[in-house]
Amino acid sequence: MTATTAGGTTAALVTEHPDLHRPEAFTQQGLGWVPWLRPVAEEELTDAQREALVEPARAKMPYFRLLARDPEALRARTLTDLDIFFNTTSGIGRAERELAAAATSRHNGCVFCASVHAAAATRESGREADVQRLLDEGVSADLGDERWNAVVAASVHLADTPLAFGAADVERLRAAGLDDAEIVDVVNGAAFFNWANRLMLSLGEPEVPASRRGEEA
Repeated sequence: MTATTAGGTTAALVTEHPDLHRPEAFTQQGLGWVPWLRPVAEEELTDAQREALVEPARAKMPYFRLLARDPEALRARTLTDLDIFFNTTSGIGRAERELAAAATSRHNGCVFCASVHAAAATRESGREADVQRLLDEGVSADLGDERWNAVVAASVHLADTPLAFGAADVERLRAAGLDDAEIVDVVNGAAFFNWANRLMLSLGEPEVPASRRGEEA
C-alpha cells in the first residue's frame, strides 16, 4: 500500500519492525508503541491535522500522527477522551476513572493502554500494589475494597459486551457508595477504552523502550 506525501513523493504505508522488543507482561512502566501503517511525518502535518491533535505535544507521538490521517475523527476522539478523564468538576475522582480504563485494557489485552492508565490510577490513588495486582492477577483480583472491585467488575462486563452490563452492575456500584453521576463516569471510562483498545490493537503494538531493554534481559 502506498500514499502520496505532501511533497508529492510516494511512500509505503505498511511498515515492518523485525527487531521489535515486545513487553513480556503487563506493566505500569512506560512503553513505546510502533505502528503497522506509516504515520504522517511531523513536518508534513497540515494545519487541520495539527488542530485535530488538540495538544501540540501529541505531534511527537506516532499513534496520534497516524490517527491524524482522519483529522475530524481524531479531534472528536481526543476531545471525548479529555472530557471523560479530566473533567472532574463533578462525579467520580480521577483514580476510579483511570481504574476503569486500566481494567478494561487489562481484560482486552491492550498492554500499552493498560500501562498508561494503570500508572495514572497509581498516581491518582497512591495504591500502587493494588493496581499492580490487577495487572499481575487479572480482572478477578481482589483489590482490597468493594468500591474498586465493583468498578473493575462493571468495566469488565461492559467490555465483554454492552448487554453483559446491567442492573446488577449498577446496584453493586450504588451499594459501594457511587451515585448516579459517578456511575456514569465509570461507564464512560470503560466504554471509551473498550473502543480505544480495539483501535490501538488493530494499528500497531507496544514495545519496551531502548532505555529499559537491559532490565528484561
